[in-house]
Amino acid sequence: MNLRELHAKRRGQFWGEILPYLGYVIQSGVAVVFLFVLIAFAAWYTSILQNVPPDLPIRWIMLVVLVPIVINSSVRTYLRIADTVFLLPQESRMNTYFRSGWISGVIYKIIGLGIVLLTLWPLYIRSDIAPRPLLATFAVLTVLKLLSSYGSWREQLMVSRIAAASYRALRWLVPTLAFAAWLWYPTGKALIFMALIAVTYYAALSVPVRHRVAWERLIAVERRQASRVMMVLSWFVNVPQREQRVHARRWLSGWGKGLPWRKETAYRYLLIKSLTRSDILGILIRIGVLGAVLVWITREGLTSVIVYLISLMIIGLQLSSLRKLHPESFWLHVYPLPAGTRRENEGKLIFQVQLFWALLLWLPLLPGIISAPVQVLGTGVAGVALVFLFRWNADRKFRRKDDEDEE
Repeated sequence: MNLRELHAKRRGQFWGEILPYLGYVIQSGVAVVFLFVLIAFAAWYTSILQNVPPDLPIRWIMLVVLVPIVINSSVRTYLRIADTVFLLPQESRMNTYFRSGWISGVIYKIIGLGIVLLTLWPLYIRSDIAPRPLLATFAVLTVLKLLSSYGSWREQLMVSRIAAASYRALRWLVPTLAFAAWLWYPTGKALIFMALIAVTYYAALSVPVRHRVAWERLIAVERRQASRVMMVLSWFVNVPQREQRVHARRWLSGWGKGLPWRKETAYRYLLIKSLTRSDILGILIRIGVLGAVLVWITREGLTSVIVYLISLMIIGLQLSSLRKLHPESFWLHVYPLPAGTRRENEGKLIFQVQLFWALLLWLPLLPGIISAPVQVLGTGVAGVALVFLFRWNADRKFRRKDDEDEE
């Protein structure tokens, strides 16, 4: 069996399922919105480069923006449940199968890392008093990316889940410390420190006991990655839904208990619990935290308004995935809901959650309300108006769909 050809064949099958939907995504207007955001970002970035703030924490910005890209090291394996039977005899040769996926994944991510670095570089060389050379910085980031990708792969093979979680935390710590040393310390000392910490981390990865192939874990990771792709596509077009990862999140178990025990609120209770335990909430938290930090950094200029509205728009798009969580749930047929309550509960929950994030993202601007009351209050009003616009647009789509069904 040629395992390289098998991997290439499965990759082609997966993208063969995805590509037909991209035309619908473009027709939905996302290309126009992306072009508009790109033009707005280019105009804002040009103005920043022309008037660079003297106290801009550019090294912290480089660290916060680039390190997460370095650490993100997922690998597509395209494994299936049946492989635990049919590919098990090939277990000793599976490195050949995984190698092509690992290499292609790393190459794509290094290219993306280089694009982000080139975007930040003009701001970096204008702000830092002693900027590093571009090629040397890219080489450092590439080495850290390779090290992080290797560590991520070894984590997935570890027998102990506790050990895997500990090494995951270590994988966040090592590139952060290494790149911080490169940005803040002299070249010689930084290189020595990075070499020592990289060699130590590489040696530490050989300590935990590992599976030759962690079949069940790799299959579960692959299913989650495929589900995320489908979830993004579901923002624009109806696609087959795949299995979603479930998170316990006991600290949010009380959310929804205050709802009245009536048929009219039953579906809202289901949505709240689904949101609490799905990947969507984790994505919302990451976007919200990053947006709040960027709003705080840019709070003294009009840039904060753009960052605030874009973050709120992305949150609204993520929340729209809630409408796709239970398209054909068996229990909704066993316990039929009153007519119209499903759509009404979806709209109310999405509206309230987005309004909540609009308030949280606005809070970093609140200290400046005395010095710039018009900008701060105007930003808050614009955010609330954007939330209402999302609700109105969703209602308009449903009304149009109902009219088409009646015809």
